[in-house]
Amino acid sequence: MLAAYIKNTSLFTEVRFHFSLEILPFSQIWITFAPVADQSAQYLHVGLDMINYLSLVFMVVAIPLSFGSTWMLDTLGLRITLILGSWLNMFGAMIRFLAMAPSLSAQARYGVVMLGQTLGAMAQPLMIFAPTKLAALWFPDHQRATANMVASMANPLGILLANIISPLVVTTSDQIPTLLLAYTIPPSIICLLATAGIRRSTPPTPPSASAESSGSEPFLQGIKLLLTNKAYLVLLLCFGSGIAVFTCFSTLLEQVLCVKGYTNDFAGLCGALFIVFGIVGAGVLGVYVDKTKKFTEATKINLSFSALACIAFSVVSLMPQQKVAVAAVCSLFGFFGFSIYPVAMELSVECTYPVGEAMSTGLIFVSGQVLSVLYIFLLQALTTQLTESSLSTCGDTVLSWKLPMMVMAGLCALSSCCFVLLFHTRYRRLEAEEQAKYEAEQRLPASSGECDAASS
Repeated sequence: MLAAYIKNTSLFTEVRFHFSLEILPFSQIWITFAPVADQSAQYLHVGLDMINYLSLVFMVVAIPLSFGSTWMLDTLGLRITLILGSWLNMFGAMIRFLAMAPSLSAQARYGVVMLGQTLGAMAQPLMIFAPTKLAALWFPDHQRATANMVASMANPLGILLANIISPLVVTTSDQIPTLLLAYTIPPSIICLLATAGIRRSTPPTPPSASAESSGSEPFLQGIKLLLTNKAYLVLLLCFGSGIAVFTCFSTLLEQVLCVKGYTNDFAGLCGALFIVFGIVGAGVLGVYVDKTKKFTEATKINLSFSALACIAFSVVSLMPQQKVAVAAVCSLFGFFGFSIYPVAMELSVECTYPVGEAMSTGLIFVSGQVLSVLYIFLLQALTTQLTESSLSTCGDTVLSWKLPMMVMAGLCALSSCCFVLLFHTRYRRLEAEEQAKYEAEQRLPASSGECDAASS
């Protein structure tokens, strides 16, 4: 028994380590250009909207591919899905770097960079859906929220590194090729490690009753069950809107702050604080929820505070020379906002069991991507060009983000209010596990009685 426990524990650590490593470079590829949007636009000879499209392609590509990724995770398992994602990520990073070849024209260069981004975007759903599946198959019920948190937070950790690395490497537009080389090396190494190191999709001993009976509903039947589950639909729309707001924040942060004189380095710092405090909040909330199982209460409270932080950001981001206030609000937004993600993913599984984990979380991700595309287009459309700005540290084009930031805060507040008022659910997976434990305990006396009768 002890030997089996030690073996399982080492396997848990190994698979979580490889999984977290895989997600890090994926998120860096997504957000590479956002912290240095002005320099990227100058080097590629395009407008800021075209730089935003390099991030937007991740959301557009993820929408149709999400259903196939869900099927792969539930049918082919974690190992094949994650290895395929790591190879796509590596090829995407390499193609982006090859786009910097001097022989390519400016127009061709942007197209090749977009091709690399698209390959990275194809890897996104293969990996971003996996934390909940990983937690369900590899960890017992009292560790699932924490395991999901650790795996999920590899994504914002990659964004954190990109927000630090990109402004440090790029001070002029000529340094963009160096930046892309720096982002090519990690996915190449991690691809080789994942291919050689991830050896199985499930542990030798199931850690829980739900993992032991891990068969899920057929794909189309599962979709039907999800779309007829009222609690899940509320979570789908409200948390999907929350994901979209966080995506807009990460993508547009530098462009919003530069108008009021804040530098790329400061915008990168704010993005880093957003992520660091998000990881801290996720750690605290994950441990709390594992112990108390208060998924709904934790999500409602944190989503409400996220809305307040978003409203505060929409105000202070429009004020010059308020570095402390802007940094503090970004930290609070991250602490309450990012910490919701792993708990909400676990909540989606609890309210839809026995539908597959990848399917229930995947559909929420699709909702977030669709709304992200709509929100980014909407916010960009609401900007107005300023004739002059003495404070601006932006490039040639200076835009007013006052109305878009107010709209973003309103969308965040609306989704939070709807979730708090309308979301109510049973924890179906926990109930099923409790029932399985009860039935197992009932069988034990009967088995011992039969053994006594046989011995007499």
